[in-house]
Amino acid sequence: MTLETLQAELEHVLEKGDPEEIGNFLDQQNISDVAELIYTVPEHDASIIMYMSIHRASGVFKILETATQQDIIQKLPPGKTAELLNELPPDDRTALLEDLPSDVVRELIKLLNQEERKITLSLLGYPENSVGRLMTPDYVYVQETDTVQRVLEIIRRVGKNSETIDVIYVINDKGELLDDIRIREFILAAPNKKVSELMDNRVISLNAYADQEAANEAFKMNNRVALPVVSNSNKLLGIVTIDDILWVATEEFSEDMQKIGGTQALNEPYLDIAFFKLIRKRVGWLLALFVSELLTTSAMTYFSDEMQKVAILSIFVPLITSSGGNSGSQASTLIIQAMAVGEVTIADWWRVMRREILSGLVLGVILGSVGFLRIQIWHELIQHGFMHMKDPEIRTAYLTHSTAVGLTIGFSLIGIVLWGTLAGSMLPIFLKRLGADPAASSAPFVATLVDVTGIIIYFSMAYLILTGILL
Repeated sequence: MTLETLQAELEHVLEKGDPEEIGNFLDQQNISDVAELIYTVPEHDASIIMYMSIHRASGVFKILETATQQDIIQKLPPGKTAELLNELPPDDRTALLEDLPSDVVRELIKLLNQEERKITLSLLGYPENSVGRLMTPDYVYVQETDTVQRVLEIIRRVGKNSETIDVIYVINDKGELLDDIRIREFILAAPNKKVSELMDNRVISLNAYADQEAANEAFKMNNRVALPVVSNSNKLLGIVTIDDILWVATEEFSEDMQKIGGTQALNEPYLDIAFFKLIRKRVGWLLALFVSELLTTSAMTYFSDEMQKVAILSIFVPLITSSGGNSGSQASTLIIQAMAVGEVTIADWWRVMRREILSGLVLGVILGSVGFLRIQIWHELIQHGFMHMKDPEIRTAYLTHSTAVGLTIGFSLIGIVLWGTLAGSMLPIFLKRLGADPAASSAPFVATLVDVTGIIIYFSMAYLILTGILL
């Protein structure tokens, strides 16, 4: 059934106004189709959730965008809101509440039953962006002294309300995590076999206070659908499932892309964020970059005498600064991406530096050679009358000092591209070492930083090469 057909049938049953018929129609659809329907007809979003059975409504609600969830919560009557919040898995409920204002959170928590309220407050008590915020307490655990028969009985009794039963967790009398065993091991084992006989003690766990990025790395390296979460004393607290990690990875990717572009993370869909909030997210970086560019102006003012004496130097300022900024932006983007996927860590800084020094030199030589060649080509074109220069000083510089000017441009490009690659590659690692987000070393920021130093390198090289010739 196409989305257009589904929308037409929904409007038809809504016109009839029979709650039972509306609910039956929606409950028969795929959860993903209902979610798409909510995005297509936002005026009916709350009605769709309200008419569905609570279990199906919960399944739809938890895959919606945060902004849409918040909009629906505001429209639902308190009774339905309470029913929905109590039905949501603890990790999905926590993800919703942590993005709401504190006064709204307080009111919504009051709607939860005692058990769910206790779980929610516990999860919200962990630091923002920690693994503890992602975990769910709905899992199956057994004792090492249990038999396989006993384990299967426990799974039948509590497995229905668990997030997943693919893996069963083994604890001791103190609640400490001992091992995790795939359910297939229990299914294939003899009923009288002890859990301890199936254990290999090679459990992989996450600390509740660890950053969510650590969980992302652990899932990528260990091919698991769920991982246990423990306290600092190794007490089993809950589990984190792969669907939550995929959601986190998507959000982290979006935030990093926005930061690399030179803005604060929006944390909301672009079209949903308030206009003035969008301005606030962007203006800070723009002001910082603008003030930084004032340093470029100051540097050019400092070398104004040289520019007046040798007019040809000013022609190549955009070329010089853009080359350094581009090389820095390239290196910064590559290192941020490599750090995000775990290919580069802080400990790799020296390997990165050595690699970028070599890369910067090779790239600088290539660009410097092209710059030098450009000067020589213009020299030949002017000398043979194929190109005319109105400014006599620039014409003289091309005709009589093309080699010196070419060497100035060439060596300046080598120095500036080398500096750009070093600054772009080391800045993300330095920020990570300080505990900041490497993505904050955005491409515009690196480009601006290299612009200032590029001017200094350029005119310093000109002073060394052109003194006694043009200066």
